Amino acid sequence: MANYDFMIALNHFKGHPMGGYGGALKNLSIGCASQNGKAYIHSAGKMEKLDMGKLWTREFIGNQDGFLESMAAAAQAVANYFNKQEGIIYISVMNNMSIDCDCVDHPAPVKLEDYGILASTDPVALDQACIDIINQQQVTAKNDPTDLLNRIDKQHGIHTIEHAAKLGLGSRQYTLISIDK
Repeated sequence: MANYDFMIALNHFKGHPMGGYGGALKNLSIGCASQNGKAYIHSAGKMEKLDMGKLWTREFIGNQDGFLESMAAAAQAVANYFNKQEGIIYISVMNNMSIDCDCVDHPAPVKLEDYGILASTDPVALDQACIDIINQQQVTAKNDPTDLLNRIDKQHGIHTIEHAAKLGLGSRQYTLISIDK
């Protein structure tokens, strides 16, 4: 990252087995972390180096809220670096959404209709907007947000947004502006 003074952070908004959802904050934190940085984030600071023998054990994963707070803090570190430079533009693509991340070998079938593409200079507002959009979806034969909402709730995924806002990374307040109209 030291070779760059600007970042375009493009992510696919969807569910995630550990984070509840994958969006701008997860992409910024986990996506920019080294292998050891990923271990540090996932273990909420308990592991400084990745020990492949402990990968995905309860000892490795650590406290769920600690993991989510570590993701928020890591995202803030990356944002702080780039805000000293030219900044970051965050883009979330809301299509082919299921409860599983793209990293899952056999993800659950897509149950949500494509929504579109959202962009912001505030990753907290962007993730909050995506969560709100999912919460506002009506259940129909072709569109069912229930599994994704349950995954976010089960993993306490909103806590990443709450903690990032508490750290001052961004605001949970936003205004949606459509460029299609």
